[in-house]
This record gives sequence, C-alpha cells and structure tokens, in this order.
Amino acid sequence: MSAPALSIIVPVMNEEDSLDQLWSEIVAVAEKAVDSFELIFIDDGSTDASWQVISNLIARDGRISGIRFRRNFGKAAALTAGMRAADGELILMMDADLQDDPAEIPEMLKLIEQGHDVVNGWKKRRLDPWHKVYPSRVFNWMVSRMTGLTLHDHNCGLKMFKAEVAAEINIYGELHRFIPVLAFARGFKVTEMPVHHRSRQHGESKYGVRRFLRGLLDLLTVTFLISFGRRPQHALGAVGLFFFGIGMAGLGYLSLLWGVMNLTPFMTAEPIGDRPLLAYSIASTLLGGQAMSLGLLAELIVAYTGNSKDSYSVSERRFHQQNDREIAHN
Repeated sequence: MSAPALSIIVPVMNEEDSLDQLWSEIVAVAEKAVDSFELIFIDDGSTDASWQVISNLIARDGRISGIRFRRNFGKAAALTAGMRAADGELILMMDADLQDDPAEIPEMLKLIEQGHDVVNGWKKRRLDPWHKVYPSRVFNWMVSRMTGLTLHDHNCGLKMFKAEVAAEINIYGELHRFIPVLAFARGFKVTEMPVHHRSRQHGESKYGVRRFLRGLLDLLTVTFLISFGRRPQHALGAVGLFFFGIGMAGLGYLSLLWGVMNLTPFMTAEPIGDRPLLAYSIASTLLGGQAMSLGLLAELIVAYTGNSKDSYSVSERRFHQQNDREIAHN
C-alpha cells in the first residue's frame, strides 16, 4: 500500500464523549482535502471508556489505528509514539477535546504547498478563562524573545508539518510545545495561521497552574539545547571563565595588598585570612573551575555519543551522476 498523504495524530486522555464527533469531523474534511489519510489515536492511560470507543472506530474505519499506553506518560510521549507510527508525507497534530477545528486542515495544506515546513495554529480568539490566557501570552512572548522564533501561540495543539521535521527533532518531557522552535533551529521554515478555537464541550482541562512553571523550565532547556546542544563548553566554559577570572582577580589583589604592606616599613601588615574577599574569591575560583570541568565532560559526552547528523539538516541533494554517487555512498 502507498503511504498516505496525511497522518493525523490525536493524543487522548479521558475523552470518550468527544471521539465519535471528532472522527466524523475529521473524515468529512480530510476526504476532500487530501487523496488519502490515516488517523492515529494514542490513548495516554485513559481511565474512562476512551479505548473502547477507539476500538469501535477502528472496526468501522480501516484508516484508523490506535496505540494504548499502559499508564499516563504525558502528551510528549503520546505524540512521539504517533510520529513513529505515522506513514504520511505530512503530519497533523490536534487535541481530542474538540477545541481544535478540523476545518482548518485545507488552509494549513495551502501554506505547506507554498513552501513552509511547519504550520502552527494561532488561537487568535481564545475561549479560555483569563487565568490561562494572560499567563499564556507572557509565556509566548518569552519564548519568542529567547528563541528568535516569533509566534503568537507556541503551545497551540493544532500543528501541521512535513515528515522530515518529525525525523529530525526529538521531543521528551513536555517539549512538544516547542516543536516549531526545535524545527526552526534546524533550519525549517515555520509560519503560523489564525485558527478557530472552540469552547470545550466535554471533560475537563488537563492543565493547571503548574503548567506555566514547568513551561518556564522547559524554555530554559530548549534555549540551551538549540544554542549550545552541540557545543556545551561554549556555555559552561564561558560561565566558568567568568567566575574563575573574578576569583583570581580577588586573590591577586589580596596577594598584592599583603606584599605591599609587608614591604612598607611604616605600615602594619594586617592578616588577610579574616577578610570576606578571600572567602568569596576562593569560592568563585572553585565555582569557575567546576563549571569548566563540567563543560569538558559535556563535550566528551557529545563527542562520543552524539550523532554527527544532528549538527546539520539537509534540505536537498543533487548530483551530476546521481546513480554512481548513490552507489558509492551505499
């Protein structure tokens, strides 16, 4: 069988009441938008009848497949499992709570056809309570400033991207919200489009206040990965040199002060052992040395465990004698 044009990945967590309607809406749009598609549900440890509903849908529609986790592993794990199972040339991610509108699929396909690699949804008119909307705006502003990719809604669950994007990015923990950032760091063309955000009809939101705090920590992780993932010594070494330099400068000043006071006959040499500057200088020197040592260890780990292909991303290959070159490479 030929690969489908579009793979639709839907993580599920206690969404039994919305799956039938979501399936019917997706089918109604996808059948007109693409020649072929597949729909992959990932049950992320649901405790309701979600898996039974998915099983019934699989029996009714041969384009549907399902993956069931033994327990809840998180949305990033569910999306990773879906991307590994996907065979489509394009991948669409959407939530199962009916807040993402499948009717946006045709417009997202047009943007892909115009040359973009990733299309990120933007809930321009968001139907969420204020205590979720305003922290989200702050978070999106911070992500845009720290990563260089300006988007209004980095965390929108509705995303479409090419299969080669999924092959080059690695998401874990809760880094699924940074898929556009990770793709942008690899050189892929990322854009966004306003999407229709619908109010929740069934179930409860899976996110709370802790989501914002975890997002800030994940932002620091992503910023470090895209900036220094292949050269950690540039970050740790710079910090180490800074503190090591301050410490050595403090120790040098104290040594010079002690020497001058001992060589001057009319000055009384005061001990420097009880000066706070001595303790601070020693601590700064040790901190700097440790940071540089960690940088060297990180460089060794990257050198011996990293894949050289992770340091670049190929957009296109073209040879004068393509067949001969392919044989030589194989």
